[in-house]
Amino acid sequence: MHIACLGWGSLIWKPGDLPVEGNWHQDGPTLPIEFSRTSDGGELATALCINAPPVPVLWARLATQELGQACIQLREREGIPDERVDGVGILTVTPHSPGILADWARQRQLDALIWTALPPKFGSVEGLIPTLAQAIAHLEQLTGEASAHARDYIRQVPAQIDTPYRRAITAQLGLDQ
Repeated sequence: MHIACLGWGSLIWKPGDLPVEGNWHQDGPTLPIEFSRTSDGGELATALCINAPPVPVLWARLATQELGQACIQLREREGIPDERVDGVGILTVTPHSPGILADWARQRQLDALIWTALPPKFGSVEGLIPTLAQAIAHLEQLTGEASAHARDYIRQVPAQIDTPYRRAITAQLGLDQ
C-alpha cells in the first residue's frame, strides 16, 4: 500500500517519528487551511478551516505500507489521544473513489492519504475559529519564550501556505523582515 501524509504546519519541519520517506513535495492538493488553532505552546497553528480559502498543501510518502500503523504514528507525533476519533483524517483511494482529493491521489499512484484533522480552537474552545482581530490580539499578548515560539512557527510554515490571516499577522507583527 502506498500511503502519503498531507501537511501544512510543523509536521513538515519537525516530523518526529513519522516515517517520512524522502522530501515533502509542494504539489499537494488545495485545502482550506488557516492559522486558527491555539496550541499548548501558545502559537496559532494551522488547521483545516472549512471557511478558509484553499491553499496548496505539502505531501510526503510514508515508509510504511500499513494504514493503521501510519495513523498510529501520526497520532503519536501530534499527541492525539487514542480516544479522540477526529484527530486523524483518512482517505482510502479506490479506482472509483469520488472527489478531487481521490483524483489527486490516484494521479500519484497513492492508495491512501492521512492528515492531522484537529479542528480550529480558540482559547480552550474546540471548533471556535478566532476572528483575525482575536488572532492578532492573542499573538500580541504573548511574551518571552511563548512569543518567540509563536513567531517562529509562523515563519517556518512553508510560504505556499499563504492565507489571509498569515498575511495580516505577518504585516501587523512585522514578521516579513
